[in-house]
Amino acid sequence: SCTSHFAKTHCSAYPWRMKSIPTGLLALTICFTAGAIDISDSLKTIRAVGPEGKGNAAAAQAWQSLAQVMPTALPQILAAMDGANPLAANWLRAAVDTIASRAKDLPQMELMKFIANQKHDPRARRLAYELIKNANPKLAAKIIPGLLNDPSVELRRDAVQRVMDEGADLENVKKPDLAQKQYRKALDAARDIDQIKKTTTALRALGQKVDLSRHFGFLMHWIVIGPFDNTDRSGFAKIFPPENKIDRAAIYDGKADKVKWSQFVTANEYGMVDINKAYPGPGDGLKEVTAYAYTEYNAAVARAVELRLGCKNAWKIWHNGKLIFGRDEYHRGIRIDQYKLKINLAKGRNTLLIKLCQNEQQQDWTKEWQFQLRVCDATGTAVLAADRPPTPETGTDNNQPAAPTRKPRK
Repeated sequence: SCTSHFAKTHCSAYPWRMKSIPTGLLALTICFTAGAIDISDSLKTIRAVGPEGKGNAAAAQAWQSLAQVMPTALPQILAAMDGANPLAANWLRAAVDTIASRAKDLPQMELMKFIANQKHDPRARRLAYELIKNANPKLAAKIIPGLLNDPSVELRRDAVQRVMDEGADLENVKKPDLAQKQYRKALDAARDIDQIKKTTTALRALGQKVDLSRHFGFLMHWIVIGPFDNTDRSGFAKIFPPENKIDRAAIYDGKADKVKWSQFVTANEYGMVDINKAYPGPGDGLKEVTAYAYTEYNAAVARAVELRLGCKNAWKIWHNGKLIFGRDEYHRGIRIDQYKLKINLAKGRNTLLIKLCQNEQQQDWTKEWQFQLRVCDATGTAVLAADRPPTPETGTDNNQPAAPTRKPRK
């Protein structure tokens, strides 16, 4: 297929090449050329694909060309997933799957190097791992231990499961002390809720105390204000007073009433701040609204950290008054460490402000209006505030929403 593709696209235009290259060498040259020269244009075309069908026709043609190249091009195709939008990433993944499905041999060492480079896209690194796992399970098994603290959640899952299984095996042979150590090791590395829950359950069954909120560094104590307006999703771009100044005594015009700051302490052990509890509305919650949550973090030393946010609504976040990032997107799911934001903590007082917008959708799965935020290092290890208060007891959420100060506007 490689030979016929090259002949159709190149040799008809340059017949002298066919005469000047020996037959055996020609096939080798054709395949190398298809993998090393044509691929860059195809990758560029696919990466340009966009929403609403933009570039789809060109991407389909580029994909046909890309899917015929030699397996040696797989690392280059995977690398093209770095920074690619979801649509382009799907095209590239499909090309990888197609090439791998007909390959007799994969460039396993090159794929190993690709996985080892943590700068590559996590999805691409996971895909490279899956290719090796399918082709050479023994080699994949050797990779797993080194992925336990990988920054990619997609890759560390298998490594966490391996440690969890070791803990279960030790428990089965009546070695609880050793089992407990393995479960702790797994919990330190786990980022997926199902694995966190299983390791926590196992540790508690062995009589071990697990403070998940402290373990992961979730921020539990906030003040909140709202609801402001988000009709027609206009609230994300609109600047409400808390974005200009944090005045805890201030009273502002909200969506329907006057609004003011109130305390919110979450006791959810995953640090979930449920804004619907602070501002309950009809049914399961308010819609087309905006709120803010503010907290202060006392850093023992100045240092680089990551803010790791989980949120399924549109959001923005500020550190010490500077906008760090925002995402105007709704209901795409929520998980621990969903978003990773690098900041530099100042020694002493640091301020964190989060804006949270809820849209107009009425389906049951759109009612949640919440977030979780933690502070950690690049490996995911919690960096606790110097004056972190005791963890609230589960089931004792202490939210004190402000009562309306005047009747709703008509």
